[in-house]
Amino acid sequence: MTQTTKNLPNLRLLVLDVDGTLTDGSICMGPAGEVCKLFSVKDGLGIQMLAAAGVQMAVITGRTSEIVARRMAELPVARVVQGCTDKPAALKALCEEMGISLAEAAFFGDDLNDLAAMEACGLAACPADAARDVLERARYIAPVPGGKGAVRAFAEEYLRQKGLWAETARKRFGAVVNNG
Repeated sequence: MTQTTKNLPNLRLLVLDVDGTLTDGSICMGPAGEVCKLFSVKDGLGIQMLAAAGVQMAVITGRTSEIVARRMAELPVARVVQGCTDKPAALKALCEEMGISLAEAAFFGDDLNDLAAMEACGLAACPADAARDVLERARYIAPVPGGKGAVRAFAEEYLRQKGLWAETARKRFGAVVNNG
């Protein structure tokens, strides 16, 4: 199920879940705990493009992981909230702290623990393999699963719709592309 929404609202903040959104949801555990998570570099490029176009980036995740902290430190992610048990409250607090209304925020999640935060903001987005209840409520559904470039797909769709894709690609990477 792929759903691309025409006329995506103007966003000032995109908040991302991690497991199942920026990763495929797998967690590799060893005797000492979490060993690895696999992130798509395509999602990283999408995050860079959105940030370069002026969209603030944040993460709210239920788990706590040094791996997530390290990956987000490599990217232009303004805020990282880990170990969160109340994602809607964390989203509201982030918006207040950043001076951004909930209507100007999007939440990109994949499962039931993301649903209330998704419904609290201006745009709910998810990967193609999100839980059924999330798919039914999302306004934007990426054409690919979590961890496989879903955030990158959203970034490109959003920036193309806003006429910012070509300018941002040129400024950020020196790439010559067109908006269409």
